[in-house]
Amino acid sequence: MTYTDSVQFLYALGNEIKTAKLGLERITAVLAALDNPERAYRVVHVAGTNGKGSTCAMIEAGLRSSGRAGVHTGLFTSPHLQEPTERIQIDGIPVSPQTFERAFNVIHQTAEKLDLDCHPTYFETVTAMAFWLFREKRVDTAVVEVGLGGRLDSTNVVQPALTVITPIDFDHESFLGNTLEAIAGEKAGILKPGVPAVFFGQRPEAAAVLDACAAELGCPVIRAAECEIRDLHVDARGSRFRLGASDETIVCPLAGEHQVDNAVTAALALRALGVSASGIAEARWPGRLEHVAPNPDILLDGAHNPAGARALARYLERFYAHRRIWMIFGAMRDKALDEVAETLFPLAHQLICTASQGTRALRPEALQELASQFTDGPVRAEPTVEAALNWTLERAAAEDVIVITGSLFLIGEARALFLRPVPKMY
Repeated sequence: MTYTDSVQFLYALGNEIKTAKLGLERITAVLAALDNPERAYRVVHVAGTNGKGSTCAMIEAGLRSSGRAGVHTGLFTSPHLQEPTERIQIDGIPVSPQTFERAFNVIHQTAEKLDLDCHPTYFETVTAMAFWLFREKRVDTAVVEVGLGGRLDSTNVVQPALTVITPIDFDHESFLGNTLEAIAGEKAGILKPGVPAVFFGQRPEAAAVLDACAAELGCPVIRAAECEIRDLHVDARGSRFRLGASDETIVCPLAGEHQVDNAVTAALALRALGVSASGIAEARWPGRLEHVAPNPDILLDGAHNPAGARALARYLERFYAHRRIWMIFGAMRDKALDEVAETLFPLAHQLICTASQGTRALRPEALQELASQFTDGPVRAEPTVEAALNWTLERAAAEDVIVITGSLFLIGEARALFLRPVPKMY
């Protein structure tokens, strides 16, 4: 199949969350038929509810920066913002459509020859593609982000050198459970006997579950919450600090106070791997507190769950409290929005409800009706993010800020309006 055909086939398998079939049987069979490519390199396995993508990006940047010539890094994350190729990166660069196409054909043809209950799901297929490509490209270390949960996620076939668990919060309750303890139990499923783990500071309910699982498996644990942060400076574009007794200044180029904690977690992971944390300064993680235009400032942030909304609200209250905020918001129908709306909508001078082009998107008019319960300010509905942005730009002053937030699908469509050039691909 061509690249276009392969992407259409993946989409035809259905939404990767809605049609998820948790379990390791299919991915295990496919990888075994390929002689287990996931065992050909060192793996850092990262789970969590929020911050795992940016933490992965920082760990990979640190590894890449410290690597010697000819040593390659891999990065597997999800979801993508604009193109599925973004999910699989070699040396910090997304794979090309041709490389993606080749990997898809290998995995698809392998799966078709096996006696499986069904074709591997969207996420299982892309996971297997990443693992196969990492071996093909002779990757030394791959940083692998869990897709959903941990215990039954298709990435949980790896034999990691290090596991990392970022903040645990409520999300995907229909799959992972309705309590923090249940969700933490699923995330803890990536822990392996005797393998070191780095834990972000967690709520007590989640921490108790993680600690018990780590103790049972004999995992040495490095706790970010126990590390002293010195000489901390945070501004609207990032932060810098020193960690513990070290004189090394860690520069985090990702905006938001919550990224300080993610950078601490990434730095501890890098040190556990015997690598300097200085390379964190090279990290890029699009669509999360990303500034894409000035005058007025335009900010993209995929705050699609309560924890993400709280992080965005803290950022806006700290750095933009003195400016009018025009908030363009869109969400998926299957998301619990009350806490997100309660946190974000009162901050807006003007709220513009819109929708991404996917079939799961909540209609702007329905979102507008919901919004009226959480804000006394004006609320408008526009059919697309481009229409919402054009309407806003006609009215916002140069000193205002426009925040486009909510669904990552919406962020991907918005980002395409500003960053049309095709990025470099591996």
